[in-house]
Order: sequence, then C-alpha cells, then structure tokens
Amino acid sequence: MHTSPLAQPGTGDSGGMNVYVRELAGSLARAGVPVTVFVRRWAEGLPDRVQVEPGMSVVHVDAGPIDAAKEDLPAYVDEYADAVEAHITSEDSTEAEAGEPFDVLHANYWLSAVAGHRLKHRLSLPLVATFHTLARVKAEAGDTEPLSRALAEAETVGCCDAICASNPVEAEDLIHHYGADPDRIELVSPGVDHAFFSPGDRAGARAALGLGEHPTMLFVGRIQPLKGLTVAVEALSMVGNPETRLVVVGGPSGTEGDTEFERVKGRIADLGLTERVTFVDPQPHHALSTWYRSADVVVVPSRSESFGLVALEAAACGIPVVAAAVGGLRTLVDEGRTGHLVGSTDAATMAARIDGLFADPQGAERMGVSAAQAANDYSWPVTAGRLRRLYADLSTNAPVQCR
Repeated sequence: MHTSPLAQPGTGDSGGMNVYVRELAGSLARAGVPVTVFVRRWAEGLPDRVQVEPGMSVVHVDAGPIDAAKEDLPAYVDEYADAVEAHITSEDSTEAEAGEPFDVLHANYWLSAVAGHRLKHRLSLPLVATFHTLARVKAEAGDTEPLSRALAEAETVGCCDAICASNPVEAEDLIHHYGADPDRIELVSPGVDHAFFSPGDRAGARAALGLGEHPTMLFVGRIQPLKGLTVAVEALSMVGNPETRLVVVGGPSGTEGDTEFERVKGRIADLGLTERVTFVDPQPHHALSTWYRSADVVVVPSRSESFGLVALEAAACGIPVVAAAVGGLRTLVDEGRTGHLVGSTDAATMAARIDGLFADPQGAERMGVSAAQAANDYSWPVTAGRLRRLYADLSTNAPVQCR
C-alpha cells in the first residue's frame, strides 16, 4: 500500500521491500504463477495497469491523496481494501476475462496486511503476510512506532493462514512478540539475482564509476536513523588509514530523512571528513552490483534489520561485510568467514574490523570468496518455488479464522 515495485529503491519510502516484491513477483510469473501487485496510486499520470512482464502486472488503485505521507496512510486502509476488492470482483478485470480468479492474497508490510485481513474475510481467500519490519522489534532498537500499528499487526498475525519469515530470528520475533502460531510460520528467505550480483574486477568497477584507488567503505541504503549511517561515519574517523573513503549510495527517507541527512553531513564536517565522504544518488537496482564490486568492504550498521538484502547482495559480489549484529544480519554474516558482526552502535569495533581487512588483503579476499559461495544458497527462483508450493497448499484448504 505504501510503495511500489516500480519505484526507485533508495528514494522516499522505497527500499529492500520494493526489490523483494519486484523480484519475487517476476520469478513467480516465470514459474507459471500469474501475479497482480496492487499498489496505491503514488504519482500523477500513472496508468491503471502496467504489464511488467508476461504474467506479472502492477495495478494502481486510488486510496487517499496521491501525496499522502506514509504516516497518514492508516486512515486510508479501508479505501485501499475497497479499491482492491472492486478490481478483484470486477467482471471486466483481466484475471476474470482469462478465467483465472485469484487464489491467494499475499500482503507485504503491515498496512497491506491490515487491508489483506479485511479482504480475506470478504472474499474467503487465504492470506499470506510478509511484514518485513515489526513495530515491537523496532521499539526494542529505539525506533518507536504507534501503538496502533503493533495492535494491528497482532490482530493480523492471529488470522494469517501463513506468515513468511526470512530467517529463524524473525520467526522467533513473531512468536515472542506477537504470539504467532509456529505452525503457520514459513521460512522463506529472499533471494539475489546472480546474473547481476556476482564477483567482478574491483579496478574495473572503480574505473567505470570514476573512483580512485583509495581504500573504500560502501554504505547502500536509505538515509534515516534506523539505518545507522552516523555509525559508519564515526567508524571512518577511527580507521587507521587516512586515505580511506566512504561512499554512500542512497537518499533521505521518511519523515526524519532530511533531518538525518543534515545531521550526518554536520557530523562529517565536525570530524573533518568532508573530502573523504561521497554521496551518490539512489541507483537502479541492477547497477548496484558495480558499486558493490568497487568496495573493499560494505558496512551495514542498521539498528534493526529483518533480513538485510544489502548484505546478501554485497556477499554475492564477493565483498566482505561488516554489519550490526541485529535481526537477520546475524544469519547472513558468518563471523570471521564471510564478514564481521559488531554492536549496532559500536563504531570503534567496526573500525577495528575494517582495519583488520585492510591489513590482510589476502584474508579479505578469502572472506569475499566465502561470502560469494554462501550467497549461492539464495536465489529468487528457489524462493518463488517455495511460495508456489505454499500457495497451492493454502488454496485447497478453507481459510483459518481469527482467534
């Protein structure tokens, strides 16, 4: 409801979830599962329907003002659900004309899950939900969400036919914080497109991007407090080699994005790092592979992270990752083998780990090779296959009832 797989990741409220929905829907379509992605109309002039690829469409529905802030969207959940229902039940819809009625609803993020919960009961369809982030988990990291969100998540969790967790850590969070039925939790890891994200030549990548030969730390993501860019900046100030550079690919996001961006730039100036930090506008997703390959190390200092797609993509490109030991990052980064895990606010330890990588280029290269090998276990076709089987199972059973 709050973003679209057609939006540029790294801008506004677009991020890893956009990549997840786009890649997963495409992989499902290529596996023979027709997918329609319903999104709230988010800009003027958008067509009602976009055929992204054979078997995958994006449908824009009207729900609230086009320029409504993400924080205001709960007021328009009913309007969004009504618009989706009108399309699903319309005799003029493409699906109805093709004789392919919808079998399963799959909601992504809590706003869509609330709408999906209502549609489940109206249409008697099973509901799958992927929450991506959880209010009560974010609160533990100091990012407080409205109580209404946590309550809505709890209500929806209790009526989902299946909840997709990207890793055992997220599954445990759902059980511990929301009382989720373990039998309804499905471990479905996101994937990575190995056609784009694979090891390559660092010198060639730097030449293509116009970067120098300085030791390079890379941060990829939205600029908001949750992502911890200030920790990366502090770590840069503590790294032993004064030639080290930090490249930041991404833009401000959310209500605090612009304020956080100014705060980060202020801290950079205070530390005398202005000449050592480069900000790069959000990039098309496939183009990120070149940025990953240009780096000596990718840093992911998030305060919370249900999965950590950036860490996986960097690993697939053969780059060691130094990440916060939170959420799904703990399952993606194998300490000492594919990268390092540090405290989410521990800039000093992050700097020490980066110094260790710079001091041992051969060890860092071995770590990158191990990271790429580990990333081979993740692919979107495998994820789509897991969901295809789940959808098939759910479509033959009566939807569960609220508890």
